[in-house]
Amino acid sequence: MPPGSERRLRRNNRLIVGTLAALAVLVTAGLVWTSSRLPDTYSVMGMGHAEFGGGPADPVHGGHAGHGWDGPPRQLGDRDVTGLTGPRDRPPDVAVELVAARDGDRYTLNGTTPGPELRVRQGDLVEVTLVNESVPDGVTLHWHGVDVPNAEDGVAGVTQDAVATGGSHTYRFVAEDAGTYWYHSHQVSHAQVRGGLFGTLVVTPPAGEAADHDVVAAMHTYGDGPTVNGRDGLRVDAAPGEAVRLRLVNTDNEVKRAWTADAPVRVLAVDGRAVHEPVPVTDAAVTLPAGGRVDLGFTVPAAGTAVRVELGGVAVVTGPAGAPDPPESEPPAETVDLLHYGTPAPLGFDPDDADRTFEYRIGRRFGLVDGRPGMYWTINGGMVPDVPMFVVSDGDVVRMRIENSGADNHPMHLHGHHAVVLSRDGEPATGSPWVVDSLDVGRDETYEIAFVADNPGIWLDHCHDLSHATAGLVAHLVYSGVYTPFRIGGPGANEPE
Repeated sequence: MPPGSERRLRRNNRLIVGTLAALAVLVTAGLVWTSSRLPDTYSVMGMGHAEFGGGPADPVHGGHAGHGWDGPPRQLGDRDVTGLTGPRDRPPDVAVELVAARDGDRYTLNGTTPGPELRVRQGDLVEVTLVNESVPDGVTLHWHGVDVPNAEDGVAGVTQDAVATGGSHTYRFVAEDAGTYWYHSHQVSHAQVRGGLFGTLVVTPPAGEAADHDVVAAMHTYGDGPTVNGRDGLRVDAAPGEAVRLRLVNTDNEVKRAWTADAPVRVLAVDGRAVHEPVPVTDAAVTLPAGGRVDLGFTVPAAGTAVRVELGGVAVVTGPAGAPDPPESEPPAETVDLLHYGTPAPLGFDPDDADRTFEYRIGRRFGLVDGRPGMYWTINGGMVPDVPMFVVSDGDVVRMRIENSGADNHPMHLHGHHAVVLSRDGEPATGSPWVVDSLDVGRDETYEIAFVADNPGIWLDHCHDLSHATAGLVAHLVYSGVYTPFRIGGPGANEPE
């Protein structure tokens, strides 16, 4: 072998090996990038994997991961979500038209943000016609906290197509449960809700309200700061001795606190469900998760002074006309603990006799989603699209353990159902049944909840910090034998989060 040829051969071999190694890395990275890509259009039924919680496996959903992005094939006898509607056979008791528009960086309904307050009686058949005047990305209306039939839930790509500019969509549902609720778009929701595409809904009992004053206060932060009902404060004239019911609605992504130093208050209801035997509290704040509602009750002092309820940067002041506004007060150190507030009452079902038990473990890690690198939320260890599909059957008693690994707090919202909180970090609930549709799971907290699967459909179970939802914190609760023809993306350009 000529002098130096052995060295050249070794150098060439190292070059070849290095080139092959680099090529292998590039090929692997390309495969990882390609596998992370989402199709332009797909069914949510094709996402992730089915979990059955110890209940009977559904062979159709059980194999849906192998069906590809179209999800399981439709089976004879499947219920189509389009058939799970409110009544169509009688005239409505309340009929409303809401016209959605975009005005610069704000969105409006009937020219205002928030949109109109809707107030109906329990048992009314409500008909709302949504008209999209000028929202370019399309729009829907989700009835947050109202356990409507699935077709009326207003989730683009799951229960309907987004309403395009110039189009309309009609929602019909019976307002079965009295309480405080709200409505908002579930199309590009992280931008449209923040931009003002929402309003409040109050369902009053047939006998009317016991309070002398029934007031809704929607807390929302626009680009220029916090507001209540779109203003920088709210004043309510009320005479000494009159009773006030203040319905607080948190339409932001963040936890809110409410408190007053001027009068004892009672927590009358949470997420539209009455608290059993609420007691007056002083020097304690009430927390509202994103999407949550709390009804407070208090009496205007006989001395004729006003009551100031602080909402974090804004306030509601209630008192006699001309009475001076009380000064701002600092938030108290104590918080009303709803795990032990009020007294026990029957649930109507036995959580200890559950048909299915699920885990909803929230984490966070680096990864690729749709070809984009970043930090993404995980559910049970998987990133979108590898998220659970929790499968239930009609009438199942369901328990769910929600564990937050500690990266942030998460206001978890289950569509179409209310759940009772059983425990927090292993500590059992001892007060009034704490019934929620929006539950803030704090850092390193674990909650157990339970509910009855009594509303067939395909339902989102997601974080209502909507920026978290866009980063993957979305799962679905699906009833066995329910099918949706709608798709994410596609002709409807559906983008629910």
